[in-house]
Amino acid sequence: MLTDCHNHILPEMDDGSKSVEMSVAMLQMMQKQGIARVIATPHFYCHREKSVASYLERRQRKFEKLMEASPPISNILLGAEVAIEKGLCDTPGIEKLAIEGTDLILLELPYAPYQDWMEEEIDNIAMTYHLTPILAHVHRYLDWYSKAQIKQMMQFDAIFQINAEAFESFSQRKIAKEVIKREFPFLFGSDCHNLTDRKPNFDILQKSKNRRSWRDPMYCWSSIYRNKKLQDHVREAERYDWGKDKRYTF
Repeated sequence: MLTDCHNHILPEMDDGSKSVEMSVAMLQMMQKQGIARVIATPHFYCHREKSVASYLERRQRKFEKLMEASPPISNILLGAEVAIEKGLCDTPGIEKLAIEGTDLILLELPYAPYQDWMEEEIDNIAMTYHLTPILAHVHRYLDWYSKAQIKQMMQFDAIFQINAEAFESFSQRKIAKEVIKREFPFLFGSDCHNLTDRKPNFDILQKSKNRRSWRDPMYCWSSIYRNKKLQDHVREAERYDWGKDKRYTF
């Protein structure tokens, strides 16, 4: 089952979809691209929210509003894209932002020069709440981190999330290639926000699937994955699935 694990489809929840109609149209586009399951991950900024509880209540209302419209993809799980901030680990209820039914939590590093406290927050969240971090769109931090810091980030005990857009950029594609080549656990997402400049884009992963080059993400997906554990996460050459490991199975 092809899953988009990072997107902003919930209507009027964040800077993503502006209406139920837009959400439905985004899901229609996803369906045409072969997506059968969606993990909705609206932004969570601790300094902007009254509490985790109020965020979850608002998220549930937006989700129910969307489901009333009978969207073309009904298999929607709720999660969050949690911005890493100082003291985030001490936020009451932070563990409730994990993807429902799992121990996976999607974390977004700041778009700022790397500092050691960022890794400390990730480690504290993982250890305190027994969660498995997913680092959102790791390829985007090239503009902020030095090569040494990128290398340090790649040593984090986490799952690396890659946006489909990474394969349209030479430099960002190099990071994606490195994640795959080194057999790190990874997930794909569209990080879609709308129907125009940040639309659902899993079609990028389909464009060149018949080519036999490492530049073809589908070829990387199936051919560079040799590790047995990671093979459990690949059901078909063209499709990433959460696999047999119970941490990734819904």
